[in-house]
Amino acid sequence: MTDTIEWLETIGKNANLRHAPAEELAHTLEEAGASEALKAAVKFEDSSRLSTELGNKPMKVDHNPHTGGHEEEGPDHDDGQDAPSQPPKPTPSEPSPGK
Repeated sequence: MTDTIEWLETIGKNANLRHAPAEELAHTLEEAGASEALKAAVKFEDSSRLSTELGNKPMKVDHNPHTGGHEEEGPDHDDGQDAPSQPPKPTPSEPSPGK
C-alpha cells in the first residue's frame, strides 16, 4: 500500500504523468511494478479495487440543507438582557439636547 500511495503522490506532482493518456500511464505503472489495484484503476477507470487496497470505508454524510442544524433551543447567552442596537430617537415633543 505504501508504494501505491507514493505512486499516487508522484502522479499528482508530475504533470506529465497526471495528464498522460491512460495507456501510457498504465504502461509506466506496469514497468514500475505498481499494485494490481492501481493498474486496474488506470487501465479500466475503476477505482473500487484501489479503494479496497487503501482501506476506504464509505461514510454517509447528510448534505441536505433542509435538515437544519443541531442547535438546541435554549436561553440566549446574554443573561436575558436585550440591548437595542441603537439608542432611541427623541420624539418631537421632547426638547433636543443642548437647546
